[in-house]
Amino acid sequence: MSYTHTITVPLAWDEALQQTKDALAEQGFGILSEINVRATFEAKLGPEAAASLGDYIILGACNPNLASRALAAEPDMGALLPCNVVVRRSTDASETTIQAIDPQTMVQLSDNPAVKDVADDAATRLRAALARLDGSVSPGGSAGPGS
Repeated sequence: MSYTHTITVPLAWDEALQQTKDALAEQGFGILSEINVRATFEAKLGPEAAASLGDYIILGACNPNLASRALAAEPDMGALLPCNVVVRRSTDASETTIQAIDPQTMVQLSDNPAVKDVADDAATRLRAALARLDGSVSPGGSAGPGS
């Protein structure tokens, strides 16, 4: 099982980042954190490390209703929240990659049926957000290549 849903889009970095945030918001996700990995690498490891990574942001996305349901079912699930969504682009790339954690990963760690229901709902919403960016969803519900 892959632990991410991944798409690659022909969007400029800034546009891909903003459209990702917008698509997540449409699915009820707010952004609780935004980690600029490139800036961290530059500050801690130097400009060469940052340049070799390229643009790389980790968004901590949270749908409060889903989080509430997950935590009510199993409080330990908080260790897996929020849902990470990565927007990344190599220095010389012409496309931007967007990856979202597959919430089914939570199901692998819990045998609680309520957690499975939340993970199913979260996965549907995250795939819909990626599909909005990608413009396609396969009949099985996976967004883009590498899902």
